[in-house]
Amino acid sequence: MNGKSQLGEFLRTRRSQLSPEDAAVPTYNERRRVSGLRREELALLAGVSASYYTRLEQGQSQSASPQVLDAIAGALRLDDSERRHLHDLARADRHRPRARRPAPERVSEAARQLLDVLSDVPAVVLGLRSDVLAWNRLGHALFAGHLDPGAPEIAGQRPNMARLVFLDGHTRELYADWPSKARAVVGNLRLVAGRHPQDAALHALVGELSSTSAEFATMWADHRVRACTVAAYAMRHPLVGAVNVIQQTLSHGAGPSLVVATTEAGSPSRAALALLGQATAQVGPGQETAPAARTAPPASVLTNPAGPARPGPRTAAD
Repeated sequence: MNGKSQLGEFLRTRRSQLSPEDAAVPTYNERRRVSGLRREELALLAGVSASYYTRLEQGQSQSASPQVLDAIAGALRLDDSERRHLHDLARADRHRPRARRPAPERVSEAARQLLDVLSDVPAVVLGLRSDVLAWNRLGHALFAGHLDPGAPEIAGQRPNMARLVFLDGHTRELYADWPSKARAVVGNLRLVAGRHPQDAALHALVGELSSTSAEFATMWADHRVRACTVAAYAMRHPLVGAVNVIQQTLSHGAGPSLVVATTEAGSPSRAALALLGQATAQVGPGQETAPAARTAPPASVLTNPAGPARPGPRTAAD
């Protein structure tokens, strides 16, 4: 996953996804041997020479200016997140940093106090690679009530939301539109990988998911990026049924992010969350918070394993 290969793959993939009709490029009813635009056509739209653009796709040029990158982004019709991702990949291509061991991620005391204050709102603190660093009682009950509530406190046993979405049957069933959630997870990982090309643990996570989930591998190869800031999800909780939430990710700098799930005031979803809060408040230490706890997946699916994880049984997407 070095910057050189990622930049070229991103450009090639996004060019193949842009049709001549979308780009207003005349085809004169000719038979085309490639999907999407040709390199020469994309270069013309961006106002650069075809030979220069070809060198960019082949990773042979490390001198693309921000202005040239913006021109290419405009030709590819990238949105703001995709445009920033393109710049991140080009920056990684120029510097080519070596992969290094990541520093341990911790939850600040201020973040823990915020989790306590948000007692009526499901909240989870996620690390750079979507590891669960902490959650409040309702956040645990909504997103992963079948797991040990104390798992985030042990670095080697922390659940990882990306693994849960792709490898855990309970989490797959939790989202009515699972493919939408899965694409959001992959799109966010793409953004993070572009910003942190030197993160060895992130590369290992992507490699593990690519080898254990054909769905993840297909979505990753699509090179779509998505900033997971605000998204609406219909959830099917095993204890309280249908819950429609607005999931918001609040972050500052490169530190952990706070993910909260809110519901509309006076709605059945708000009532369902209140019921979930009452149900989990009555559960004692060591007891289950959801029926799914009896079929919890193996630890290798949820945490960063010492070796490559074995593929688990796959379930058809909704």
